[in-house]
Amino acid sequence: MSKTEDFIKLEKDHYGKIFSDISFAINDISDFLDKDALNNRKYVSREHILSKYIELLDSAEADSKKSGLIENLFNGNKYINLLEGYKSDHQADLNQLENCSKCTCLKCTCECKFDSCNGCSDGKVVAYCDHKRTNVVLWKNKILNLTNNSTGVDDRYSVLAIVQDILEDKRYILIENLMNSERFILYYTPGISEDSYGEITDEKDFNFAASAYENLPR
Repeated sequence: MSKTEDFIKLEKDHYGKIFSDISFAINDISDFLDKDALNNRKYVSREHILSKYIELLDSAEADSKKSGLIENLFNGNKYINLLEGYKSDHQADLNQLENCSKCTCLKCTCECKFDSCNGCSDGKVVAYCDHKRTNVVLWKNKILNLTNNSTGVDDRYSVLAIVQDILEDKRYILIENLMNSERFILYYTPGISEDSYGEITDEKDFNFAASAYENLPR
């Protein structure tokens, strides 16, 4: 198998599954959501980008198989460069689609009262939702620069999760210090231009957020 064929196989294995999951999900939920709710799903508006990439992979695979071994040795990279170029141009959308394929919201048809797709951004995936009160979002590769109130020093924190309590209309953010791995839970208020954070003084709120995160399926 040539380098090009190896590359195409890996890409089709990876993105082919994502495309299947997304396509089946849209088919499953289309009859149960109104048009606005359906189109609000980020994967619905981006599906065509992944569909086009699968078409490019199929076309490159067919052309590569028509070419002889010697031609592939000299010209194989042209297919890889074409595919990588498309991926580079649409990387953010492809990443979003991959996150959507892993998201608890993917096939959900409930009338959602949580932030869901409206609160989604790069790296976020809903890991748990009980459709009544609690929603937990994992946020991959998100780093915050915050001032430690105890030391007055600016520290960098990795975001572990955001917990939303719809009944109390509260959000919590769980963070971990990158230097010493110390963890904190703060009140979290998303803003248009800047988010805000607050110290939790109510033990009940702290325990709610901690329990929601700790009880996630691992």
